[in-house]
Amino acid sequence: MTDQLTKKGRNLKLVQEDLSDQELVRLEKWKKLQEKGLEVFPHKAEVSHSVFEVIKEFAHLGKEELEAKNYQVKVPGRIMAIRKMGRATFFHIADFRQRLQVYLREDQVGKENYELFDLFDIGDVVVAEGRLFRTKTGELTILAEKLRFLAKCFHPLPEKWHGLQDVEARYRKRYLDLIMSPDSGKTFIIRSQIVAGIRKFLEARGFIEVETPMMQVIPGGALARPFKTFHQALGIDLYLRIAPELYLKRLVVGGMEKVYEINRNFRNEGLDSQHNPEFTMLEFYQAYIDYDQLMDLTEELFVYLAKEIHGQEDIPFGEETISFRRPWKRLKYQEAIHQFSGLAPGRFDNPKEIIEFAANLTPDKKPPTYAKALDVIFDKLVKEKIVQPTFIINPPREISPLAKADRDNPSEAARFELIIAGMEIANAFSELTDPFEQRERFEEQAAMRQNGDEESHLVDLDYVEALEYGLPPTGGEGVGIDRLTMIFANRKSIREVILFPLLKPR
Repeated sequence: MTDQLTKKGRNLKLVQEDLSDQELVRLEKWKKLQEKGLEVFPHKAEVSHSVFEVIKEFAHLGKEELEAKNYQVKVPGRIMAIRKMGRATFFHIADFRQRLQVYLREDQVGKENYELFDLFDIGDVVVAEGRLFRTKTGELTILAEKLRFLAKCFHPLPEKWHGLQDVEARYRKRYLDLIMSPDSGKTFIIRSQIVAGIRKFLEARGFIEVETPMMQVIPGGALARPFKTFHQALGIDLYLRIAPELYLKRLVVGGMEKVYEINRNFRNEGLDSQHNPEFTMLEFYQAYIDYDQLMDLTEELFVYLAKEIHGQEDIPFGEETISFRRPWKRLKYQEAIHQFSGLAPGRFDNPKEIIEFAANLTPDKKPPTYAKALDVIFDKLVKEKIVQPTFIINPPREISPLAKADRDNPSEAARFELIIAGMEIANAFSELTDPFEQRERFEEQAAMRQNGDEESHLVDLDYVEALEYGLPPTGGEGVGIDRLTMIFANRKSIREVILFPLLKPR
């Protein structure tokens, strides 16, 4: 038996390397626990509350009330700190949100069980069963009557006060990040609240949640480079979706007048503080409205989320305070570029000069057209200067192949981008419903692709055929869940709000 345990211990690490002294000590304790007949990897555990639930339900109760009521609990948690005092020990257990003190006394659990605790380590998972009380210092505590072992932690946790200083290690080992940092747990609780709040808001307004294909024969709905794969049985190339847009609009053609999807998208692009190749978006479509009405609906949604999550319309983000108080500023695309780019307005009268200027901002990819050059300038020089929620309206039609042209200026799109804290949070437009014009737009994009623009939209004749059956006037919008979480959780990197961001293998 001992030889088998040693062999198991030596295989703890996938990388064959010597175990540290601390790991060897933990391994020996694990073997001793089994030699004493303890079930070290039990099938289940009987519990009454989580640590978070105990704090939520009992933290407001005073010493006398706790003693009078004799509240009995069975609480699981990970041991995070141990303080021994002879025949008594204080230790803390935690879930990913809260910590709770446990008081273990030899005269309460018996000498044998008390000495057994010497084989427990910081990081081990246990269930503490006993009565709630308050110590002399007023701390809510479990007076343990029983202690059950649930799982051994074979590696020492990061230092309590320093945690995971290696930022990349926090992303690679998110489980350690959650163990050591309650703030990380709060971030992902906020993310969950955002998704739940979106569903509640939209469903109260008659929207239906749907699912559309993640593998597509023709990737569409956005200007982006897709990931490519191959289906063996059908013998065809497939692409991971870059957006669900074209499928959602097919549903509107079919009579589903209000639809939404909280979806995973995949774009074969670089990684930075605002981009991860795999990301989450809300996309929703409503028949009979245009992009002006979508701006009103977007304001309502974000104000609702701010109040639900933070209880107010003003929330901190870095050194700024983001105010969601309505109405939000609406700024024309061209005006924003003239106002924030730093370029003299007269320079925009020379398309060739603007293309060359934009090429210097993106040396690896020269924009092929004037409209694409403006898009680069907006992305590199303008967006970061817009802090408060601002709708940037009517960008060039050329970079909006799925949007209607603006009524007053056909060279512009009936579209907006919502910018908050220097990030594009939402993108919406009055959907192009004319099948003949849509096909022309696709063909224009195809010509750009032939000239080397890999992000141009592919021709999707099946979608054009769907439009030929009649798409009513429709407003559609996409909202980036990851970036929205960054704002609501006060995080400056998208990797902070994705549990498992894409990282280059070591």
